[in-house]
This record gives sequence, C-alpha cells and structure tokens, in this order.
Amino acid sequence: MTSTAMPSYTSIPNQKYRRSNRCSRQRCNTLDTDSQSLSTLGYFKTLPLEIFQMVLNYLSVKDISLLSMVSKTISNHLINYISTPSGNRRLLLQDFHNLELPGKREGSYILEHYKSLGLLLKRCTLLLPTKDRLKYIHKILSEVSCFKLNGCPSPLHCLGLQCYGVFLQILTAGWDELECHRVFNFLCELSNLPRKVQTVVSSKPGSARKLELRIRLYCRSVLLNHWIHRSDSAFWLTRILKPWPMVNQARLLYIIFGPVSSLDGHVVWQKMIEGPTDETNLKGLADAIKLLYDTEAREWTADDVISLVDELSVVPREWLMENNARLLILSGNSICFTFMASKAVNGRTLELARLMVFLALVCEKDLYCMDWAVKMMQKVCKVFSTPGERNNFLQCVENVFAHMVMDMLQTVLSGDRDEEDSSFLNLFHLVNAQANFHKEILYLTMRSNSNTV
Repeated sequence: MTSTAMPSYTSIPNQKYRRSNRCSRQRCNTLDTDSQSLSTLGYFKTLPLEIFQMVLNYLSVKDISLLSMVSKTISNHLINYISTPSGNRRLLLQDFHNLELPGKREGSYILEHYKSLGLLLKRCTLLLPTKDRLKYIHKILSEVSCFKLNGCPSPLHCLGLQCYGVFLQILTAGWDELECHRVFNFLCELSNLPRKVQTVVSSKPGSARKLELRIRLYCRSVLLNHWIHRSDSAFWLTRILKPWPMVNQARLLYIIFGPVSSLDGHVVWQKMIEGPTDETNLKGLADAIKLLYDTEAREWTADDVISLVDELSVVPREWLMENNARLLILSGNSICFTFMASKAVNGRTLELARLMVFLALVCEKDLYCMDWAVKMMQKVCKVFSTPGERNNFLQCVENVFAHMVMDMLQTVLSGDRDEEDSSFLNLFHLVNAQANFHKEILYLTMRSNSNTV
C-alpha cells in the first residue's frame, strides 16, 4: 500500500513576487537618456570628446558638413568644436591677401573653403530661429577683421569681403524674403552701412573717396556679386537703394557701379562729363538698370527706373549726350524706348531729337546696325498724338544733325586740335552717321513703296 505522508521539505510556490522598483526606474530612465544620446553618436560614442575633435581635423569642411546631418547630438558637438580655438584656426582661414597659393588658381581655394563653411554652418544651425542663427554666426566670424566694411587696411588686394559674400550666399540660399530682410537689417546694424551711405550721398562727390570705395566693395562683394538667379540680385540691390530718395539712389548707383580709376580703384566722378567714354565704363550701370527694370524686381515700376536713369544722367552734373545715348543702348531696347517715349509724351521734343542723333552717332562709332536706330525712331514717332508733333520731331532731328556738323566743322577749321586730332575724327564719325542713318531711311522707304505697288 502506498504511503500518503507529506514530504519533509517546504515547497517554493510558482508565483513571483514584485519587488519595489521605484528607485530602479529612475536609474533606468537616466541610463536610457544617456544611451539614447550615445547612440546618436554612432561609433564616435566610444571616443572622448578631445579625440572626436582630433578626428575632425582630418576631415574636409565638406565632410564635416555631411557629418553634421547625421544627428542633432553630433551637430551640437560640431557647433562646440567650431567655437573652440582649434576649430577657429582650422575653419576660419585668413589667407585673404595671399592670392597665389601654391598649386591653386588665384583666390579660388579660399573662396571654395568659405562656400563649404557656409554650408556647414547652414546645416549646424538648421533648427535655430533666424535671429539666433545670425547671432551665433556673427559670434564665430566677428574676429575676422577683413569681413568688416572698414576692417582691412588694403581692401583692393583682399579677398575677405568676397569670401564673406560667398559664405552668406550659401548660408541664405533658399531662405524666404522675410528671413533675407532680417539678414540685410542685421548686416546694416553690424556694418553701420546706412550712416556711411548717408555720408557719401550727402557730401560733395569725391570728398569721401575712401568711404565711397569701401561702400562699393562691400555692396558688390558681400551683397550683390555671388547670386545665381537674377531675382536674388534684384532683391539685394533693391534693399540697398530703396531706403533713399531718387536723387540719392542715383548717386549710390554710380558709386557702386560707375567707372573707377585703374590706379587706386576710386570712383571717377568726371568720367561722363569730360568726354566720351567706352562701354566698359557703362556696362555695370547698364546691367544694374536692366536688373531693376526686369519683372523679377517687383518693387520697381517702369516709371521708377526711367526716373532713376534720368536722375543718373546728371550725376554729378549733366553728362555728355553721347554717354547718355551709349548707356541707353547698353540698357536694352525696352528701357531705351520707354525713356525716349517719356520725353515725347512730356513734350521735350528738342531733347529727344538730340538724343536720337547721338544714338545714331554711337551706332556708327561702336559698329552697331544703323537700322536699329531708324526702327527706334519709327517706334517713337508712333507715340506722338498728331502728325504735326511727329513732323516737328523729324524736323528737329535734321536740324540737330546740321547744327552739330557745322559746330564740329568750325572747330576743325579753327585749328584747335589735340594730339589725337579728335575734333576731325568726331566730324568724320558724325558725317558717316548721318549718311548711314539716311541710307537706312531710304532703304526702308523704298521697301515700303515696293510693297504697296
């Protein structure tokens, strides 16, 4: 018979009792946070911070820029690295006056470096508000004296402002207009640009030559030269000009884009007054005018641009009409016609006739097709509301040709000739311009007559 006696030992129940884990949960949360932070560092989590920063010294700026996108933790580490003395020395190159580095194209190496640096800081500060981004970037760059408007003792032989410009272009690419407004206001505050512009536009032209040069270099190198899209260039040029009255806009436009001395880089104020000038001295102004007239420049009307051109033609005093005509030709058909139509509408017929003659003279001198000038005259004739006004304009054109030929002939006969014998050459060009101008009119008339037969 089997015995039913109880076993002589105490059995352990299957149920597991919970231990109090209030303290251990807190410890686990801390461990989770630390491990989460470490996990975002990837393989770098095993390295001390000093070693991590030493590794960065072996990476290019482009590679560091890519690394900044891995995680927020790495991005924060990179921000700290940039702020360290070793990071500053590594990233803020200042070879701005050493334009011929061994094995590098002139200036290209350091410009490419600051493009990459702009991308790095753009990515590192991606999550910050615009105001905080600008403050941080200013803190990083504030020690570079060549980035300041008055910072470099030799600005004409320095790439500092150009590097600053490409840096800002990469940094702000893709930002909306409101953010770019903030950038411009921030730069104005740092450089005190409005007060300096006020000084040069209210002073006698040339009395603040060094400041004019500084403003020209800062506006072009930092704010204007590096944009790919015309709409961006128009935006920044508008920011520079729009705060000022029209007369000051014209002065400022001349300072930024007008002719300069090949010796010292200073603005040449008398260039448009003393004698005829060539395309190279007018191209910058013409390109700026076309930029403002473009549909991309939404804050400018056609009347605004024409008024600006009109105001520009008397900076610092009234230009020679030939230079005015050459500027209009370089500015393009639309601006040229609109400018001339404005004079026709406002009854300034004699001025318009003189301008028409000088357009023909510039076409002759600069080897443009003379039929362009004749077609422009045709378009202007349609602006006049009555046949009498149109006939009066045509008569004025012929009178201006005649008077100019007689004046130049008198100068030649008087014997007042310079070394280049320019008076005889001017007469030669004018007579040829008149002949070719009328030849194109005859061709046009004969073609229209043959079409009606």
